[in-house]
Parts: sequence; structure tokens; C-alpha cells
Amino acid sequence: MAKIPQSHPRRKSLISRKTIVEATKNGLLADSAMIAHGRGEAFDYLLGEKTSDIAELSIKESAARLKLAKNPVISINGNTAVLAGKALIRVAAVLQCPIEINIYYRTEERMEKLYDFVKLQRLNVSKEEKPKNWAGNWEKTVMAVKILGREEDGRIEGLEGPRSICSAEGIEKADVILVPLEDGDRCEVLVSLGKEVLVVDLNPLSRSAKMATVTIVDEVSRMADLLLEYVIANTSKEAQWDNDAALKESLRIISNNANK
Repeated sequence: MAKIPQSHPRRKSLISRKTIVEATKNGLLADSAMIAHGRGEAFDYLLGEKTSDIAELSIKESAARLKLAKNPVISINGNTAVLAGKALIRVAAVLQCPIEINIYYRTEERMEKLYDFVKLQRLNVSKEEKPKNWAGNWEKTVMAVKILGREEDGRIEGLEGPRSICSAEGIEKADVILVPLEDGDRCEVLVSLGKEVLVVDLNPLSRSAKMATVTIVDEVSRMADLLLEYVIANTSKEAQWDNDAALKESLRIISNNANK
């Protein structure tokens, strides 16, 4: 692929697309990962490829709920790992919570590759400068982030087959779960179990968006960078959140942009 000039208006999007293609070739992602990414790109284009005001409010609300949680967990799939893994490791470090790798098309080979990939991301993040306004030993805190998912020792009650598999220390135990790119059926079941599910989904019409406790209609890497700022800012009071109203506002933005 030719080098993308800094001035290209869709540079970040093109880099993300290339990242997904290469990760698929390397066996980190299922073949359908490119389809899912392309669908998300289409919605992001209609959103103006920027974080809207309502998405920022959703991120702030999610930060508050994660900070107040007793057992928060960040669950990531393959696409999320390659696009925003490092950013979410930073968030997990500040929250001192685990990251669980949980994938729809689960194979032992893919789990091993993703586990090694996220472990390397954790090591690289630990060598970075600590985030602005955060105090502490960054390297030690990052390396203390647990990476779950390989153990397959938990189950999501109400789901059958491989989709029910989770970590007993992660999703099964969690009271608040941040799940970028969730699937609707699992989101609905997790909410029915009394868990708060914070979903990142560029499609405000998806089942996961509609079933979630809080839906962030934004691109996952943009979301993760902003979430880190709010988590560090120690936002500690959640609002009376109206997720349906937030989704309608995202749809209004999409509609307005489509009619320009």
C-alpha cells in the first residue's frame, strides 16, 4: 500500500483499514472482521468521522460507571484489540481492572495469537510516559493489568455453545462491562443478568446499541483516548441516563449529514 500523506482527509480511516487487513492475514481476526469494519466505516463517515457531543456525553457517563463499579472489566474482540488495544490497556491500568479477550469465532489458535498480541501491547504501553494528570508508577501499574480469556472457566447464563464462554474472573464476575463491538444477543443476556453493559457501536440501530445500558456511538480508538481522559479526571457521579434519547440524537446527526 502506498504511503498515505499526512494531508489526506481520511488518513486515519485508511490506516485502520490496512491494520485490519494485515491482522486478518496474520490470523488474528476471522475473515468476517473486514466486513464488520467496513460496515462501521460507513456509519462513521455519516457521523463526520468525529466524536459528536452526544458521544462525548456517553463516554463521560461510561467513565463514571466504570469508576463506581466494584468489578469492572473491559472485554475486547479481535478488531478492538488491533484498533484500540493499547488505548484500552491504558484505561484498564488507570481503573486497575482486567481485560478479557472474548471473540465470537473462537479457536485455540486465534486465542493464543490474540493473547500474545495483547501481552506485547501491554509491555509496549508499560514503557510509555505515564498519562497526563495521572500519578503513580506507570510501568508497574500497566504490567499488573490481567489479560483474561484463555482459561474458559466461566459461563454466561442464558447463552448456549461457544458464545457462552467467558472468564470467571472477568465477564462472569463483573458488574460493569465495557464491550466495544458487542453482539446483540449477548448484550441482552448480560443486561438481563443485572450487569451494566457499556457498548461502543457506530450503528445506533443495532440490537447491541438498543439493548445496552449506555451506548457510545463512536469509533473505538477515538472513544478509548477520550475515555482515558475522563477516567483520569475521576468522574464519579453517573447521571439519570436516557440511552434511547442518546441513540435518537446520534440518528439525527447521521440524518443531517446524509442530507447535506
